[in-house]
Amino acid sequence: MTTKPRVKKFRIRRGGAVQPAPAEEKGAPAADPADITAAELEAISKEGLTGRQLRMARRVAQKNGLSVSSDFDAVRQLRAAGIDPFQRNSVLELVTPADADHAGKKGNIQLPEKIAKGADTLPATRTKKAANDRASEVAKIQRDIARRRRRKLALLFTRLSFFVFLPTFMAGWYYYTVATPMYATKSEIVIQQAEAAGGAAGLGGLFQGTSMATQQDSIAVQSYLASREAMLRLNADHGFKEHFSDPDIDPIQRLAADATNEAAFGLYSDHVKISYDPTEGILRMEVIAANPEKSQEFAEALIGYAEEQVDQLTSRLRADQMRGARESYEAAEARRATALARWLTIQEEVQQIDPVGETAARTSQIAALGSERQRLALILQSRLSVERPSEVQVQALRDQIANIDELIAGLRADMTSGTASQTSLASRNTELRTAEENYGFQTLLVQQALTQMEAAQIEANRQVRYLSQSVKPIAPDEATYPRAFENTILAFLIFSGIYLMISLTASILREQVSS
Repeated sequence: MTTKPRVKKFRIRRGGAVQPAPAEEKGAPAADPADITAAELEAISKEGLTGRQLRMARRVAQKNGLSVSSDFDAVRQLRAAGIDPFQRNSVLELVTPADADHAGKKGNIQLPEKIAKGADTLPATRTKKAANDRASEVAKIQRDIARRRRRKLALLFTRLSFFVFLPTFMAGWYYYTVATPMYATKSEIVIQQAEAAGGAAGLGGLFQGTSMATQQDSIAVQSYLASREAMLRLNADHGFKEHFSDPDIDPIQRLAADATNEAAFGLYSDHVKISYDPTEGILRMEVIAANPEKSQEFAEALIGYAEEQVDQLTSRLRADQMRGARESYEAAEARRATALARWLTIQEEVQQIDPVGETAARTSQIAALGSERQRLALILQSRLSVERPSEVQVQALRDQIANIDELIAGLRADMTSGTASQTSLASRNTELRTAEENYGFQTLLVQQALTQMEAAQIEANRQVRYLSQSVKPIAPDEATYPRAFENTILAFLIFSGIYLMISLTASILREQVSS
């Protein structure tokens, strides 16, 4: 008597779990194994498994050395062996080349999928069912892709809203509704140099009248206007801190009442913009304030500071030039005064004012006496030419001639040698003439020193840089800042760029970590 083998029954739950069926009641007839296998395959086919899951199950079954007749049979056998065919670890543990070679050596050959026996074994029926299954699978894949796409778009829109749109909206709201209107006064100044009357000589004359001649001064003035010293002076003279501490100004642009000089200087750097154009030599200045009158006041004050700074840059050079010329002139004047005093002293000592006139007078006297002597000598000669001359007349003529000779000798002696108590006329004349010539020489030196001082003054004036306003500061009648639309667009671009950089960085890092 033959007995039928007992077949172990399994209960298939939703999700692929396989459990043994409860023990059959005693006396119940045993089920056919073929019917049980067909029932399990039918149940697995009704689970709605995708083609990707079935292919995955076949690969896992091949890896575990199971001989399967179809994809559903692979799922059935894997579940019966306690292996989840759809677990992520099973997907990653693919067949290695060594395993494949080993499987080939054992004789495991991959065969085409077997067709299950049943009612739908006709070619037309199988083709229609396969087409329906493919259409169903394609529709499911399309719905899944659309769902994922909608989810990703929603997440992308959420991130953009949080990181880009919301900050841009807040920036635009601030610029359009909260920001205090600011007024900007623009002006342009240029530093010029006086040209020399005769033209500059040498290589320096090549840059005369160009921006290169005053480039250093322009840069120095630009640095001064952008310095803390200019800010402190503007605050002391016109109340820079007090103006920007006004409660009417919005909190972002407002300066605290007890703000430090560093905080005020940061605000000063943002509201006083100075640029220099080296090609044209023009300094452009823009002063921003909460009202137009204060903006113009600040601009005019800064221009005045710049002009003082330009004068200060050349003040030392001018002072040195004028000091040297003035000292030379004063020394020449002192020497001339000394020479004049010496000349007057000698005139008083010799009791003579004009040595040339005195010498001429003495010379004319000697000449007159010589002429008189010659006349008397002729008369004496005529008296002696008679036979019986008068002794009295002859003696009188001789006495006159002797007196004239004594006078001439005395005059000549006074002019040349003089006496023991009194110097000679020639010595006195020499002293007077030396003193006079010295005085004339010192007078000439004074004139030259005066000329040099005037020339130095003119030259110093020509080297002075002076500041001229090509565009004067005029108070605007309309607010210049904030530029709400431009600033909002700029904020959008900035936040978009930041978000894009962060997204790219995160994607690159994620790819590097997962690879």
